[in-house]
Amino acid sequence: MINNRLLNPEKWIENYSDALYTFTLQRVNSTTQAEDIVQEIFLSAWRARDTYNGTASEKNWLYTICKNKIIDYYRKASTHKEVLAGNDENDDLFFGDDGHFKENTKAQEWNIDSSNTIDTKEFYSILSKCKSKLKAIQQSVFSMKYLEDIETNDICETLGITTQNYWVLMHRAKLQIRACLEKNWINL
Repeated sequence: MINNRLLNPEKWIENYSDALYTFTLQRVNSTTQAEDIVQEIFLSAWRARDTYNGTASEKNWLYTICKNKIIDYYRKASTHKEVLAGNDENDDLFFGDDGHFKENTKAQEWNIDSSNTIDTKEFYSILSKCKSKLKAIQQSVFSMKYLEDIETNDICETLGITTQNYWVLMHRAKLQIRACLEKNWINL
């Protein structure tokens, strides 16, 4: 039985579609996938409307469904995971023969005023573009950790990867994102 005071399915698209789309797009970096996920959110919510008990607000309930749909997307993307034998082609850019960072690629302090909202908007736009250049599995691991705040063990279980594989993927993703941000935003 639907409690109409708490749930208003007729207004979902009008009230939440843009925000859910933006939220999803930041995490999957594909307009087509984001659109599909938002449609799946509304369809799942419609199917589950009779089980909605009102303990969370309608908005929070839809965002919970959204997060679950994004995790499902990551799971599907992880079925195309790459084998991590050997070095990544980008490792030569950052590491010497001894396995340590090359002197010119060590992380440096970014002198950035994070209170400037124009720079913040620009940063997130460029971060999104940098994330889209990652391999799908790297993007999944990075997004789940830093955008969804999912624990490492849960990410490994969801994606069906080992913790060692997780750390290699995360390390490579961070190196590539850092290089992309420095090239396209920081301009060191």
